[in-house]
Amino acid sequence: MATTTKLDLTGLKCPLPALKTRKALKAVTPGHFLEVHCTDPLSVIDIPNLIRETGDKVEIAERAESRIVFLIEKADTPGN
Repeated sequence: MATTTKLDLTGLKCPLPALKTRKALKAVTPGHFLEVHCTDPLSVIDIPNLIRETGDKVEIAERAESRIVFLIEKADTPGN
């Protein structure tokens, strides 16, 4: 069964959300999820760009008031 690791990056400004997401993804097992909470409006650009680089998959990206939530599935590809 897949697990979800939560990462609270609220209050952090660019480039920290993308950098911390990249670091956290390294510890996630393939097939499992990383749920990232951000408040920086630039994260809607930075996080998807990061995911394209890593080969992982954004399952859900939502905006709720001032918070942005990404659910990222760790890919099975080597090198992530």
